[in-house]
Amino acid sequence: MTKYGLFSRGRDRQSSAPSGASSSAQTSSSAVARDPLQDPTKKYPKPPFSKQSQPWPGLAAKMKPRPDHGEKSYKGSGRLQGRKALVTGGDSGMGRAAAIAFAREGADVAINYLPDEDEDAREVIELIKAEGRVALAIPGDLREESFCERMVEEAVRGLGGLDILVNNAGRQQAAASILDISSEEFDATMKTNVYAPFWTIKAALPHLKPGSTIIGTTSEQAYDPSPDLYDYAQTKAAIMNYTKSLAKQLGPKGIRVNAVAPGPVWTPLQVSGGATQGKLEHFGGQTPLGRPGQPAELGSIYVQLATGDASFATGQIYGAAGGSGQP
Repeated sequence: MTKYGLFSRGRDRQSSAPSGASSSAQTSSSAVARDPLQDPTKKYPKPPFSKQSQPWPGLAAKMKPRPDHGEKSYKGSGRLQGRKALVTGGDSGMGRAAAIAFAREGADVAINYLPDEDEDAREVIELIKAEGRVALAIPGDLREESFCERMVEEAVRGLGGLDILVNNAGRQQAAASILDISSEEFDATMKTNVYAPFWTIKAALPHLKPGSTIIGTTSEQAYDPSPDLYDYAQTKAAIMNYTKSLAKQLGPKGIRVNAVAPGPVWTPLQVSGGATQGKLEHFGGQTPLGRPGQPAELGSIYVQLATGDASFATGQIYGAAGGSGQP
């Protein structure tokens, strides 16, 4: 609420403004100048996109156009000061957006990624360090239970504790038919998307105190699956389900569990086998906003779910799908 001063004695009331009104107007004007309204349909690139392909798992640095993870746009305000976060898949996509946002909100951050994603990961580590926060890189394959356990121990030791766990890493490979998916490929998707969070949460739980939070990344595929993402969609439904189940189990312990459900978002998943070239060219064009989302548009959701002022939110799925539906 703005305070207004009293009129000076003898001053013409018709020509006099309350003390502070002018400065308030200037403040309001400057605020508008700093953060003008933006048309969400025009904020980021729209299809058609150029044909492009990368070997799995892909690099954001080589995408055209390059995704926005909030590198320049996200402004923190100390909402996670002193917190300790581990983000899997933190080199690109929503994991990268979350890691950058967490650091700018005052958290120390450890990121996990595959060794092939080192180029992207180095950029994230430098961005975290630029905020004066502890930045910890933990490369490795989450499909191995022993690595998941070691990753958590390294994060706890390197950060001095753990109170935010983001299970974000995912594997997505499009296939026109179930007959085109080998048992090895099916197993790789299940281990990355379902087994890894199971192993990681089990390893992290003894370190999580009341007030800690676990955040998963599910998808609109969990409730409206595409025919060419048969195995991937199943895993996202599983994540949505374990979020709700685990929230009930851990609620009495004061640990919250939530998930974010993106729609079509421009990440390396798409250009490294997650979408056909035909779908990639028009990616996101079917949404009411007419474009795919950018990871930067979801970073603040992870922050909100991690902060203490979201203390009554648990077992919730927060959607961001450009208007194409919610869980």
